[in-house]
Amino acid sequence: MRKMFFGSLTLMVMLTFFLMWYFQFVQFKFGYFILGILVILLCIGIYDINQKSHAILRNFPVIGHFRYLLEKISPEIQQYFIETNTDGRPFSRNLRSLVYRRAKNVNDTHPFGTQRDINGEDYMALRHSIYAVHTNDEDARVMIGNGSCKQPYSASIFNISAMSFGSLSSNAITALNLGAKKGGFYHNTGEGGISSYHRQGADLVWQIGTGYFGCRDEQGNFSEELFAEKANWPEVKMIEIKISQGAKPGHGGVLPGIKNTKEIAEIRGVIAGTTILSPPSHSAFTNAVELIEFIAKVRELSGGKPVGFKLCIGRTEEFTAICKEMVAKNIYPDFITVDGAEGGTGAAPLEFSDSVGLPLEPALIFVRMTLEKFQIRDHIKIIASGKAISAFAILKNIAFGADLCNSARGFMFSVGCIQALRCNTNECPTGVATQRASLVKGLVITDKSERVYNFHKNTVHAVQELLGASGHTHTSQLSASDLVKGDEMIKLANRYLPDSVNTQV
Repeated sequence: MRKMFFGSLTLMVMLTFFLMWYFQFVQFKFGYFILGILVILLCIGIYDINQKSHAILRNFPVIGHFRYLLEKISPEIQQYFIETNTDGRPFSRNLRSLVYRRAKNVNDTHPFGTQRDINGEDYMALRHSIYAVHTNDEDARVMIGNGSCKQPYSASIFNISAMSFGSLSSNAITALNLGAKKGGFYHNTGEGGISSYHRQGADLVWQIGTGYFGCRDEQGNFSEELFAEKANWPEVKMIEIKISQGAKPGHGGVLPGIKNTKEIAEIRGVIAGTTILSPPSHSAFTNAVELIEFIAKVRELSGGKPVGFKLCIGRTEEFTAICKEMVAKNIYPDFITVDGAEGGTGAAPLEFSDSVGLPLEPALIFVRMTLEKFQIRDHIKIIASGKAISAFAILKNIAFGADLCNSARGFMFSVGCIQALRCNTNECPTGVATQRASLVKGLVITDKSERVYNFHKNTVHAVQELLGASGHTHTSQLSASDLVKGDEMIKLANRYLPDSVNTQV
C-alpha cells in the first residue's frame, strides 16, 4: 500500500508539472495550489510510515486517517442514520424526542400508533380501569422524614438526580437549579459538593460521597465542622450518603483531569488538573453498625434534617444486615435511594457499567420486601434512580416499591443533551457535560431553565393522567398488580419477582 501511495503521488506530481509546462506556467496557475496539497500529503505520508504507534497508518499512509475520522463520528452516524425510533441506547429516539417536546412545552402527542413490539417479552403495560378518575397535580408530593427527623421535607415525585459541578458545566447546573426553583422540586448536588451554581434558590439534596467533597479535612476524611456549617444552610433540605451508584457500584467517582478546573478544585479541596478518583468505600464507616451510627450523627449535625443513603444492590445479605441493625438500634434513615445497574454516569470503566449491580426493577422489589419483612417500611421512603424519564417509567418504579423518582439524564436532555456520548472527554457539543468555556457559553441559562421547569411540569402531569387511567387518585395506591406483561397478560405481581430476590426475603 505504501508503494501504491507514493507511486500515485509521484504520478500526480508529474502530471501537474506537465500541465503547468504545457500551459507555459502562466495559464495554469492552479497547478501551484495542487502542488502545495501534494507536498502536504507527502509530508503526512512520510510521517505516517515512520511513526510507531499506529500500524494502520504505517501500512496505509494518509488514507488510514479516514478510519480514525469515521470512528470518531460513528456515534453520530449511528444516531442519525442507522438507529430506528425505538432501538437507540441508552435512550431511544422516541424517548429523547418526548423529553425535548415536553421541555419546549410543545405538542407531545404521538401519531398513528405504537412502534413497539407489544407481543415481545420486554413489553410492559398499565392495567387501566374502566372507571378512570381525575387527579390533581398538586397532590404529587411525598413527605420525607420519620420520627427522628425534626425538619421533614415535602418532595415532588420527580426530581433531579445527583450530578456534580465538574461532571456538568456551570451553565447546566445553574439552569437545572433555576428550573427546580420555579417548579418546586429538589436538585441533588452530586458528590462534588455544593457550588455557587447550586445556590440559585432551589431546594437541595446534598450528596456526601466517599471523597467527602465540601466536608473533608486535609487528609480527605469526613469533617464534622465543615459538614455542619453547610448542612444547616436553609436551601439544603436533605442529606444523601452515597454508598454506591448503579453505573459503577464498588468504584469511586471519576472526574477526568481535563475537567478538573481551578474553580472545581477549590470547591472540592483537591489539586486542579488532576484526575480525581474517589475511594471505592467510605472511611467514616466500614460495617452496618457504623453506617447506622453515621446516619444518626449526620442527622444531628444537620439539625434534624432528613438523612438517607444511596446504593446499588449487589450482595443482598449485606442490605439485610443493615436492616437488622436498624431494628436493633432503633435508628432508621428517612429515605433510601435505590440506583439500578442501568444508571448513568459521566465516566466509568466499561466492565462496571456493563457487568456489575442489580437492575432497578428487581432491586426495588427486594428493598421494599426486605423493609416490609422487618416491619420498618413505614419509617423509610424509597427513591428510585435509573432511566426514569417518561411518565410510565416513574409510575412503574412506584408500582414496584418506590415512593418517588430521581432522574439525571432526563433533565440533561431538557437542557440540551443530545446523547453524543462524549461526557468523559470534555467535548460535549451542547455545553452540558464539559468545562470548555467556548462550549459552555452555547448553553443559554434563561432558555434552558425554563425547559427544565416545563419538562418536570409536563411529565408530572402525564404521571397524573396515567394514574387516573389506572383508577387511582394517588401514587401511594399503586402496586405491581397494576402492571402487566403483554406477552402473557398476567399480573407482574405473580411473575416478576426473581428467585434470587425471593430467597433473600
